[in-house]
Amino acid sequence: MLKYVDTAVTFAEVPYEISLCINFSYCPCHCHGCHSSYLAEDIGKELSIHFLTEQLIPSNYGISCVCLMGGDINPIDINSYAAAIKKANPTLKVAWYSGRDELSPAINILNFDFIKIGHYNEQLGPLQSPSTNQRFYMVENTGQLIDKTIAFQN
Repeated sequence: MLKYVDTAVTFAEVPYEISLCINFSYCPCHCHGCHSSYLAEDIGKELSIHFLTEQLIPSNYGISCVCLMGGDINPIDINSYAAAIKKANPTLKVAWYSGRDELSPAINILNFDFIKIGHYNEQLGPLQSPSTNQRFYMVENTGQLIDKTIAFQN
């Protein structure tokens, strides 16, 4: 079970969505220049599916998306959280921000509406930079990934 450190409701992580962002710890990526390097530590509280779907999401009224931030140490859990969110709240969108350059085969892409992949490269910049190596995708119901990175650069 993954540990989460904190949450925030934002408008910046997923374009046109009000997102409950959940930050997971024990990040294995260790990107140079990471703005949240404390998330590499094994800190926080375990996040159960019950707490996620029965308390955390309902206590954030008005959100349109849940954005799972990290969790690369255990993509099986990320996939389980996404499936549980979809089952409990079919109208909510689900996003995952992964620091990996490729998706894990443990992920069922259809459990997600959006996926960000790519490690942070200080020279190339974040999603807002035209030179970024990171990609933000919308997942179509066919499983096709549509690159929407440009939405961060406008």
